[in-house]
Amino acid sequence: MRRLLHALPLACLLLILWLVLNDSLSAGHLVLGAVIALVLALLAPILRPVRARLSHPLVALRLAGHVAADIARSNRDVGRIILRGHPPGARPGLLDIPLRIRDPHGLTALACIVTFTPGTVWAGHDPERNVLTLHVLDLSDPEGLTRIIQDRYERPLMEIFE
Repeated sequence: MRRLLHALPLACLLLILWLVLNDSLSAGHLVLGAVIALVLALLAPILRPVRARLSHPLVALRLAGHVAADIARSNRDVGRIILRGHPPGARPGLLDIPLRIRDPHGLTALACIVTFTPGTVWAGHDPERNVLTLHVLDLSDPEGLTRIIQDRYERPLMEIFE
C-alpha cells in the first residue's frame, strides 16, 4: 500500500500528460492512460540509481562558487572569440583527460559542469579506461585545462561523493 501511495503523484502526472498528448477526455483514454500511468509509476523506482549522499556540503558550496566564476569567465572568453575571431595560436580540438572519480553521481555532476561551461563540451567517457573526452573551443593549453578539470572539479567531486 505504501508503494502505491508513493507512486500516485507520478501516476497522476503521467495520466495528465497522456490526456494532453491525446487531446481527448474519453472514457477509453482515461482508463488506458490510468493503467499505463500506474504501471509506469510502480516500475519507475527500479530505474532510479542509488541516492547520492552529500558528505561535505562546504566543499560543494566552494565548488559551486568556482563553477560560477569559471562559467562567467568562459562566457567572456567565448564572447571575445565570437566577436573578434580566434586569437593567434587558439585552435579547437578534442582532449582526453584521465579521471580518478568513479561514482556515477560525481561523473554526472562533472558532465554538467563541463557542459555548462561555454567553450567545452563533454564528448564522451570511456568507462573501462576512465578517460573523459572533451571538445574544447580553445585548446592552446591542454595541460592547463587537464589540471583545471582534475584539480578544480574532479577532486572536490570525489570529496563530495566518494
